[in-house]
Amino acid sequence: MSRLILVTGGARSGKSRLAEDLAVQAGLPVTYLATAQIRDEEMARRVAKHRSARPTHWSLIEEPYEPARALRSLAEARESVVLMDCVTLWLSNLLLRLWPGEEVIGRDTLPPNFQARAEAEILPKVEELAGIARELPAGFICVTNEVGQGIVPDQPLSRLYRDLAGQSNQILAQAADGVYLVVAGYPLEIKRSGTTLLSRPKARE
Repeated sequence: MSRLILVTGGARSGKSRLAEDLAVQAGLPVTYLATAQIRDEEMARRVAKHRSARPTHWSLIEEPYEPARALRSLAEARESVVLMDCVTLWLSNLLLRLWPGEEVIGRDTLPPNFQARAEAEILPKVEELAGIARELPAGFICVTNEVGQGIVPDQPLSRLYRDLAGQSNQILAQAADGVYLVVAGYPLEIKRSGTTLLSRPKARE
């Protein structure tokens, strides 16, 4: 399989199922790298549903903040696949960890310099993850979400999260060997065709 595969799509598009199918198809031991944190009953139900759908013999690592560190710990697992689900939950964890101890909902402004600090601390972590994944002897399948295709969020923190997710997806897609967009349960392999379009000579003005 490709060394690094990025699977993206909207909510309930089937992207996690595709990522799990790709991991199974590799025919190698699988380590599931989970980034979710259970903070309420709804998330507990979602996590339980994901767990019940996965093969019971897969290994599990729960790492909400430092998935790159977890990947380093698997550096010797050459004949294996690591499946990380998902990038956008990880970004949410990082962003909320940076947020000062005030109410999040209802704020119409960000704290001073918060956006610059968030970008400076989070995007390098994404680049680090992409770099380690490229060097990892094992295969790495990474699930993310397309969160910027709807209406513009009305809160500044949500807009910042949307922008960080888009930037992070670009970083991972550039490093990936394969990128799949899942729509209504059907995957499209988009990196190959996109690379072809981007490599065409630019039209003269």
